[in-house]
Amino acid sequence: MMADPSQHAPTYPVNARGRLYDPAVTDDERTWAMLAHLSVLAHLIAPVVALAAPLVIWLVKREQSAYLDDHARESLNFHITLVLYSVLAIPLAIITCGIGGLLLLLVYPLGLIGMIMASIAANRGEFYRYPMTFRFIN
Repeated sequence: MMADPSQHAPTYPVNARGRLYDPAVTDDERTWAMLAHLSVLAHLIAPVVALAAPLVIWLVKREQSAYLDDHARESLNFHITLVLYSVLAIPLAIITCGIGGLLLLLVYPLGLIGMIMASIAANRGEFYRYPMTFRFIN
């Protein structure tokens, strides 16, 4: 498995935005990386798909491309983190008589904004790290 791309700074150049990018990334790889990030939207239809899509992309494409390995793994970690935040907010809401439930309102904007930013970075060929994400899969 590939480690964090920032550990390989000499391998990847830094663009004008200060982000590492892969100048050799293909359009196909960019599309697959965007799909891994955009799969957060699948939770509106079927929550299981939101976790399954980046997992399948990661398992199938990780050996073919370090770029896809990184983006699909990061997306999967983000999806797992969002589920964890949502699940932990429920008992907190019960303990605080509903006040902790307001945290659930923060999970959706975090997911939406993070997904948009990661998808844009993937389309540019840049590597991206979601904020406030636990990295379960390295």
